[in-house]
Amino acid sequence: MRPVLFLALLATLALPAAERKIPMSLYDITLNTLEGKPQSLAAYKGKVVLAVNVASECGFTPQYAGLQKLYAEQKDRGLMVLGFPCNQFGGQEPGTPAQIETFCQKNYGVTFPLFEKLDVKGPGQAPLYTFLTAKHGEPAWNFHKYLVGKDGQVIQAFGSKVAPDSAELKAAIEAALK
Repeated sequence: MRPVLFLALLATLALPAAERKIPMSLYDITLNTLEGKPQSLAAYKGKVVLAVNVASECGFTPQYAGLQKLYAEQKDRGLMVLGFPCNQFGGQEPGTPAQIETFCQKNYGVTFPLFEKLDVKGPGQAPLYTFLTAKHGEPAWNFHKYLVGKDGQVIQAFGSKVAPDSAELKAAIEAALK
């Protein structure tokens, strides 16, 4: 990253969430993958995205299996599941990137993209979550889901208790894919 861009990003992150510039679209955001490589979310332009804050030591962690199944079944139709590890709820994602990746692959066969840990709420809220939560509220816990349409705008949010195989979520995804 260029020094000027890095300093601009730091200045933005130093602002309270209410004062930060909210990205206009999912596609305006770049994050590091779990491997530490920058990834522009513009790569998912024209896809339907299910953005999920994930954790390895949570009661909802078994949802990884459902998210992987949903991704495997729908990726060829244009659905991307993106996992964003977060340690803000009960310290339930304490691992390093390598530990998170190993856990997800070994226990759930996860092949959908995972990104570096980030904050989904509070003063250190990542720009992604400033965008996702602007009209749909902050996650109350791990495995909160945001459905983003092909246009890069949030369609709907689903709480942690809404399982990946729920009729409600599947119907929303189906409508977004059409």
